[in-house]
Amino acid sequence: MLIGIDDTDSPQGMCTTYLGAVLARRLIHEHMQVKEARLVRLNPNVTWKTRGNAAIAFNVDGDADRAFEIACATVEDLSDLSCANTNPGVVVTDGQLDPAFYYKAVTNFCEIDEAVSILTDAGARYRGWKNRRGLIGATAAVASELKDRTSEILVYRTPERWGTPREVDRDSLFAAELSTFPHTWDTVDTINDVVVCVPHTPDPVLFGIRGESPAWVMMARQQILSEPHGIEQLYVTNQGTDAHLLPGKCGHLFERLSYVVPGVVTGKPATKEGGHVSFTMNDDDVEVRCMAYEPTKNFRHIIRQLVPGDVVIAVGSFKKGSINLEKIRVVSLARPTIIRPPLCTACNKRMTSNGKGKGWKCKKCDGRSEEPEIEVISRTLKTGWYEVPPTARRHLAKPLCRGEPYFQP
Repeated sequence: MLIGIDDTDSPQGMCTTYLGAVLARRLIHEHMQVKEARLVRLNPNVTWKTRGNAAIAFNVDGDADRAFEIACATVEDLSDLSCANTNPGVVVTDGQLDPAFYYKAVTNFCEIDEAVSILTDAGARYRGWKNRRGLIGATAAVASELKDRTSEILVYRTPERWGTPREVDRDSLFAAELSTFPHTWDTVDTINDVVVCVPHTPDPVLFGIRGESPAWVMMARQQILSEPHGIEQLYVTNQGTDAHLLPGKCGHLFERLSYVVPGVVTGKPATKEGGHVSFTMNDDDVEVRCMAYEPTKNFRHIIRQLVPGDVVIAVGSFKKGSINLEKIRVVSLARPTIIRPPLCTACNKRMTSNGKGKGWKCKKCDGRSEEPEIEVISRTLKTGWYEVPPTARRHLAKPLCRGEPYFQP
């Protein structure tokens, strides 16, 4: 059977993945076999998410009625039901549901009634609390089809330490990154000298390591020194896979969906108040604005080097008329030029215009020229892919160390 759970956390605490780790142990205690734990990220642009819009699913052998009872009791015990935006959902099915619902949930928006209809038709056991919104994520989790998958080991704090400053040895995190990258990623941001894998919120997570496989994340995890920890859970996940991206075109982008969009730069990048950088690009005479916000740090240096005429592929979420960049491909570079009056070969002085279509002349010696001086501006920017740094990367965004995005126009 598959067990799905979502929306048990709040900004004040708890974490759905921690609740899942506790549930796994309760199921094992009841002599059930937990064959796989899955962490499923959904559309990162939903407005009601707490942090990373994650749901969980477990593949379990055992009695379904008893498993449903234990799952519901665990939600009652641990979820933050006092929070207005916490609306848990629990689903238990005899097998995977139609993956179409998962794909919609990770790239678009789903309604509670859609999830309930699918669950009812499948004869699934399910329960929702309060407005039951968690049934969407729980249903998507058990319907998930991970054609590309990665791993994450999540290490949790002991309950008495929740809400206190975390103690994780910084040097050991950088050492773990050095010894396992590119097979693990986003442990730290080496360029900006920032720790990424240790949260700052009051939830139970101590740190999490993401990577290609259980073996690689465990290799990194074993190098990390920290405060005494509690339980830990290994998940397979769709993180770092670009599962949220859709192919898109300028003029056909929908609010809060994420796209891969080709275009030609039309406006010189400008730095706005707060350090945000924007430029416009065009495709089929339709223009769209692209944004690199201040948290993307050094990525903005790449964006500032773009010039009108550059051919690019922009990747990111479409919000309020802008593509918020997660990465960008520079397909081809324009050759910007400066056109100036020619130098007089006799006087070495700049000539002046002799009238429209009449060339140039030297005021000093009356020398003439028909051709202007054209200088091609040299550029240091190269073609290829560029991405935001780990400190600004979304959970679902595929790091370039794993390869290029799947959708490429």
